Amino acid sequence: MNITGSRTVEVGVQSNLITAENLTAGYRDKTVWQGANFAFGRGEFVAIIGPNGAGKTTLFRLLLGLQQPISGTIKIFGEQPKRGNPQIGYVPQRHIIDSETNIESLELVRLGLSGKKWGFNPFSRKDRDAAWAALESVGAVELAHRPLGVLSGGELQRIFLAEALVSNPDILLLDEPLSNLDLRRETDLLHLVNDVVRTRGVTALLIAHNINPLLPHLDEVVYIANGRVATGKPSQVLTSESLTALYGVQVEVLRDPHGNVAIIGVEEHHGAIQ
Repeated sequence: MNITGSRTVEVGVQSNLITAENLTAGYRDKTVWQGANFAFGRGEFVAIIGPNGAGKTTLFRLLLGLQQPISGTIKIFGEQPKRGNPQIGYVPQRHIIDSETNIESLELVRLGLSGKKWGFNPFSRKDRDAAWAALESVGAVELAHRPLGVLSGGELQRIFLAEALVSNPDILLLDEPLSNLDLRRETDLLHLVNDVVRTRGVTALLIAHNINPLLPHLDEVVYIANGRVATGKPSQVLTSESLTALYGVQVEVLRDPHGNVAIIGVEEHHGAIQ
């Protein structure tokens, strides 16, 4: 495990898709978090958790090349992140979909390949085949010709995931995809993501508020709080000792017989049993 300031994580290993060393993130007049060190290899499932405003989405902005570090380094395949990297599939926190939207699901997924605005853009056969394959991979072929405006939250998340996967990326970034999903749809989506990670060798980073649904699938956890970052396996990060060090106050991590965790002693319980 690595907590901000520690030098225990080796970075720069060739097999790692994502590496960071002494990384500090923020804006011109504000540091959000600092001194992060981590390395994620191919085919790892990583949860990003922490309080609201801690800087979870800031990490995604760095990876997408939308923001530059204040100091330190962050690299993808040994290079600095750049905008529009086709090796990264991204599902943002909010898609604005009006109930009157008539764009078909297949068209949206195809846009993940072309980047064109929807409208009068004819499909190439190659694009169409890739879009169908992406829908099939998330179990959503039956939604191909349905307008986005009539889909449920769980169905939309499948389409957004297909859109992110259609270009066959190496890295998948998911910003709170479980929000507003019921337990069944939440479980279904996590199984889908885990299947993508295990069968395709994609490295997935998923921002969430509740760690418990993810625990059966995770390889690593990034916990951002108090301007600091702890990374490591769930069994290393989700302990009373490590979170006490991270927050700087006494924190207790409790586990129930099913392996769920509850975090006691901080205002927001990101591992709370629900």
